[in-house]
Amino acid sequence: MTTAPRPPRPSLTLSSTVLDAPDAAELADFYRRLLGWEPVQQEPDWVKLLPPGGGPGLSFQTEKAYTPPTWPSSLKAGGDQLTMLHLDFEVTDLEAGVAHAVAEGATPAEFQPQHDVRVLFDPVGHPFCLFVRDQVPGETPAISPEWVAEQARDIRTQDPLVAEAVTPDRRETTEEPERGPGDGVPV
Repeated sequence: MTTAPRPPRPSLTLSSTVLDAPDAAELADFYRRLLGWEPVQQEPDWVKLLPPGGGPGLSFQTEKAYTPPTWPSSLKAGGDQLTMLHLDFEVTDLEAGVAHAVAEGATPAEFQPQHDVRVLFDPVGHPFCLFVRDQVPGETPAISPEWVAEQARDIRTQDPLVAEAVTPDRRETTEEPERGPGDGVPV
């Protein structure tokens, strides 16, 4: 039995990762402030940001039925929206990176699974990670788990809308989630 030859692979270039949000412009503005990237495309329910040096960007689309993901995801999440992807951002200083993200509107997750990575939530609940590439796993974290928990508590007490979005029983846990194939340290 012979198989038909496959057609040649067309040119494929990753242009953008798209995040759903209740309001595309608002979430795009958070990432614009966080990353310093400027919009290159703006429509009523769509915004695309590109890094200054070129490369793949981030796009945002309005999804009126948006449901924030559960993090950490586990197989026992029931009917909750599971995290399907998250963004990793390399920083040169973990403490400064977290402080900047929090100042722009991010919320630190109470559960931090790694010493050299910090998990935060954007204003609509998408988890993202900050990490230092050359950090040695297992070293004392640059930011203590107590500081992260305190920041999350402070943010919840200051803003009732954020408090609803980051309730511990919704996206945070104090137990380590079950690990499966493909889980690991960002590269």
